[in-house]
Amino acid sequence: MSESGTGGGVQGTADEAGRLSIAYSPCPNDTFVFDAVAHGRVPGAPALDVTFADIDLTNGMAERGAYDVLKVSYAALPWLLDEYALLPCGGALGRGCGPLVLTREASLPGALAGRTVAVPSERSTAYLLFRLWAADQVPGGVGEIVVMPFHEIMPAVRDGKVDAGLVIHEARFTYQNYGLHKLADMGEHWEATTGLPIPLGAIIARRSLGAERLTALAQALRTSVRMAWDDPAASRPYVLAHAQEMDADVADQHIGLYVNEFTADLGEDGYAAVRGLLTRAAAEGLVPPLAPDALRFP
Repeated sequence: MSESGTGGGVQGTADEAGRLSIAYSPCPNDTFVFDAVAHGRVPGAPALDVTFADIDLTNGMAERGAYDVLKVSYAALPWLLDEYALLPCGGALGRGCGPLVLTREASLPGALAGRTVAVPSERSTAYLLFRLWAADQVPGGVGEIVVMPFHEIMPAVRDGKVDAGLVIHEARFTYQNYGLHKLADMGEHWEATTGLPIPLGAIIARRSLGAERLTALAQALRTSVRMAWDDPAASRPYVLAHAQEMDADVADQHIGLYVNEFTADLGEDGYAAVRGLLTRAAAEGLVPPLAPDALRFP
């Protein structure tokens, strides 16, 4: 494995030695999942050239076709599935793990009408879930949407630069440290209205790799997940090295929330959640409609 920093790294198709270029976030759930396969501990798995980038960047990388394998937002799939296949494992779905809307003062959802809201990305699943929620809960709609890196959102809400913020990841565990209040949980709304798990981040790979290599890659990722569960201490150095000053206990909470049975295999409920999100969003005119076999693997 070789590594590079945010936004750099090897770009293009697999090289002659069979190495794959891959981009995923430095968040604990991703480094936990990919640790074994990225470090060559999964027998028969392809070698990887790893680039770390936040998911708002990997969404754009995928649109440019820049890497063989990427972690992206499920919300971005309608723009990507011609060139990339959705892998049935390695991603982030779950229950009780949705994005939150935070404010400085405790209030009701209707208070967001006409207000400024900071979001981490306009192509993120978090923002798509937010738009579906706001259509139901905020009469007249919110006001200005401001895109900013997710780690800047809570300070911006606290300091009054925006009226509310849509947060993801470990912010679920730390927002009270900023004196903020939870206005709404997008995941609770999604689960209450659909009964389905919350689709957040997907793993995609180039269709041009072919069915045999895509299947082998998926199996390698499943093995990597199970190896991480069997021996969590093995991934600890990799997780904490890239956790960006995150407290170790928060990193463990993050992994516990976002790495679950759907990470090992989407299964029937996982695919229903992805299809449900994108079908509903397409009906609202928020994303392009999916082709009938767009989610087929390989």
